[in-house]
Amino acid sequence: MTQALADIFAAASPWPERLSTGVEPRLPKLPGVRAVVFDVYGTLVVSGSGDIGLTASQDRAESMRAALEAESIGVDAGAMVEGLDAGVRSQHAELKARGVDHPEVEIREVWRAALADAAPASAHLPAEQIERLCVRYESLVNPVGPMPGAAECLETLAWRGLVMGIISNAQFFTPLLFGVFLGKSVDGFGFAPTLRYYSFEHRRAKPGVDLYRMAADGLGGLGVPPEAVLYIGNDMRNDVWPAAAVGFRTALFAGDRRSLRLREDDPGREARPEPDAVVTELAQIADIV
Repeated sequence: MTQALADIFAAASPWPERLSTGVEPRLPKLPGVRAVVFDVYGTLVVSGSGDIGLTASQDRAESMRAALEAESIGVDAGAMVEGLDAGVRSQHAELKARGVDHPEVEIREVWRAALADAAPASAHLPAEQIERLCVRYESLVNPVGPMPGAAECLETLAWRGLVMGIISNAQFFTPLLFGVFLGKSVDGFGFAPTLRYYSFEHRRAKPGVDLYRMAADGLGGLGVPPEAVLYIGNDMRNDVWPAAAVGFRTALFAGDRRSLRLREDDPGREARPEPDAVVTELAQIADIV
């Protein structure tokens, strides 16, 4: 089943290419780094919408219609889009009521509930079909592709013996992108099994600091203190600021115009920390650590 889902991503075309940002890199040496932790969307893969959960599609109903037709499911596409939105809002509200500042959904649950509301007979679809629907729709509203230099960067860091981890707003299908677009699985690149923090698994999302605190604790268990960690992401609010809040050093990846988020208009921006480095090519990471 995993291969079938990967094939859907691989077949989606055209893959988006990154767009130059025009930003100048800032590449100081960062001695003492022992672990490098990455964001995924907009950093290790090019994201057509800039991030998971966002979409540049002008007609989500049309993408929904195509996904449903591919699975031979006769449900109104517009109703499904509305049902997904309502389901996300409902899960967010429930989690916020439990005290989660930045909640995340499990998208398969949202899809199943939306299908059941749109057509009760769809409530009993196999789990595998729900997953295919999720991936078909995601591949249409947020096309992704390989970020130039990502595979080589990861291989170099692994060869040098650096601990590698992930903190990403993500869903169940996100790890599949590595094999499809970067040529190796997350395991194959050597990411530490205990240092993969996907938002859907914890029902907590960035820009909250919860995932970063979990990662700091996990790295501490490996003997790596926060000041020896470099976190790399494309968004000042989601990546740089919360990573800095737990003591990580940070690098802003300014390699793709779609996903670069400088957050210059955010309230209190002038009081927020600047990244320790600004990289425009992933190969530059090996030069600063």
